[in-house]
Amino acid sequence: MAAFSPARALTADDRRRLGLRRGDRVLVAATLTDGRRVAASRLALHVLSDEAGVRTPWADVDRGSLDPETRTLTVRWVWGASDAFRFGTDRTSVTFSQTFRERVQQSVVHAATVNLPAGGQARVALRRDEDGELFTQVIADDGVDLADPAVAHAVDEAEEQVRAAAGLRA
Repeated sequence: MAAFSPARALTADDRRRLGLRRGDRVLVAATLTDGRRVAASRLALHVLSDEAGVRTPWADVDRGSLDPETRTLTVRWVWGASDAFRFGTDRTSVTFSQTFRERVQQSVVHAATVNLPAGGQARVALRRDEDGELFTQVIADDGVDLADPAVAHAVDEAEEQVRAAAGLRA
């Protein structure tokens, strides 16, 4: 397991640049084939290059999928964009992807998929932010107009059901 030690994938400067919050810690880290470093901490996904560092809380990650042939983890963000992380070894890609999946799932308390009146779908999720606070998040298929009154009504109903399932008021 030593190959996945955060100490080996991250330099001392990298660890300082992560800016971990009190109580946070790196669970797994890796160097990607393009030279960037990624770290999965308890609270966020960190991507470091030589020029910059980006910290994204787990509640801002929609999902990810690992292509085992290319060792590429494709990450979809809640705002609709995607990013690809290519790992150098199978073992690193699997280990990082497992931790990635666990952290994303940990941020989801309850979720439901809504089939919308004009077609398409939206996912309504009750998620936990990095402070443990619960909030509702709606992620719709491309082309879905969440401002359309019929869509908004269907999403509102699903949000009430998701919150109620967790014992929360609408």
